[in-house]
Amino acid sequence: MQMSASDVGSTTPSPEPGRPVLFRNGLVLTMDDAHRVLPGTDVLVVGEHIAEIGVGLTAPEGALEIDASGGILMPGMIDTHRHMWQTAMRGYGADWTLTQYFVWYYLESGKLFRPEDVYAGNLLSAIEAIDAGVTTTVDWSHGLRTTQHADAAVDALQEVPGRFVLAYGNIQQGPWEWSTSPEFRDFVNRRFAGRDDMLGFQMAFDVTGDPTFPEKAAFEVARELDVPVTTHAGVWGATNDDGIRLMHENGFMTPRTVYVHAASLTNDSYHRIAATGGSVSVSTESEQSAGQGYPPTWQLCQHDIPVSLSMDTSVWWSGDLFSAMRTTLGADRSREHLEAHGRQDTVTHCRLRAEQVVEWATRGGSKALGLDGAVGSLEKGKKADIVLISNDRSPVMFPILNPYGHVAFQAQRGDVHTVVVNGRVVKHDHRLVGVDLAKARRSVEQTIEYLVGEMGEEAWIKGMNPDIPETKIQENPYTYTEWDAGSAQWKH
Repeated sequence: MQMSASDVGSTTPSPEPGRPVLFRNGLVLTMDDAHRVLPGTDVLVVGEHIAEIGVGLTAPEGALEIDASGGILMPGMIDTHRHMWQTAMRGYGADWTLTQYFVWYYLESGKLFRPEDVYAGNLLSAIEAIDAGVTTTVDWSHGLRTTQHADAAVDALQEVPGRFVLAYGNIQQGPWEWSTSPEFRDFVNRRFAGRDDMLGFQMAFDVTGDPTFPEKAAFEVARELDVPVTTHAGVWGATNDDGIRLMHENGFMTPRTVYVHAASLTNDSYHRIAATGGSVSVSTESEQSAGQGYPPTWQLCQHDIPVSLSMDTSVWWSGDLFSAMRTTLGADRSREHLEAHGRQDTVTHCRLRAEQVVEWATRGGSKALGLDGAVGSLEKGKKADIVLISNDRSPVMFPILNPYGHVAFQAQRGDVHTVVVNGRVVKHDHRLVGVDLAKARRSVEQTIEYLVGEMGEEAWIKGMNPDIPETKIQENPYTYTEWDAGSAQWKH
């Protein structure tokens, strides 16, 4: 049975789990080591894996055939840092600074969230991710005040047919407290005893730079459990070079460590990250708007530090990596031009290319998470995490001349036609498959109703409308007030 990628209005049955899938005649971005681009190529999925990539492949009996002509087939995208529990607050903090974010979540209202509110945010965020072609997402879950909150977070992730990593954190306690509690150890044993590549585990906490290094206890727990640490590093006013130095001097910087933002560090810290093999998760929309520091890709490339991309939190921005790729290219090139202009020079060739940010959005994430042997590229034998970008009703989906440029600058979440995760079709014909969006809506509505009730209507409205600082208009020496008709001149 063959389905057309352009048949948006069809009422096709939902593809059954386990059914072979054959994408026909697509433009394939393999993102393999050679970055092969294969026009007019088929991709066959059997079970959980990519069975074959080639031209004119034979469809197994009962296979779902999808016409990918005029579309781009690429690996599922990977987000290495997303505060999924905050998604019920979508857009609420659009005008916040990072300081206002910290005050609202860390000091005032974050402690109001119940386990069911964490569940609601995670459920909506997980659905949003696969809808946008993000097949693997790190849930940087620092709202886990109790292990009941953590159970709710995992319950939500396991309801959605995506690939997720729970990065356990708790902003209401020091990491040396929650990580050493028997409740935390019991949670890990209960929910992650049999780990697989569909649900991974990290520990998520920050290092403040306190010379007594209280976070050492949490690093020791991570080492004992053999799990990676992900940490907000180089966040202006919050984490700095002292934290990196303490991690390095105590032997806790490893190739599995993911440093989020890393936007306000010195060369010394970048050297330490590079020397120990860690990677940086860049959230460009967040860094350039909230104030962690200037998006650091221009420096990371100079130090040969591996990069992955992330969107941070939907309390501000969009939960897709198309926006992340686009803004990352823009921020990096803007900095390159700014530095050159400061030297009275001109940039004649862009250093960062569209191909590189597509790499960061796919393979960069798989490498950072230790999943590169399974996902991140389209290769025979790898897990089938595949995205088809195709939309014949969109005027921006043709012509496709530079496929990397098209993904990074032209495509949007609405152009995601089909998404396959672990061999299972989770979106097809621009529609989610096997997902209860109505349930997510009800859960989020209940969370919003509860938060407004707890805070009060006035405080709720004030929270999303912070005061605007007064803007002083500079005196303009060229401002005139009266026209003299006789002299045909302006007079002061």
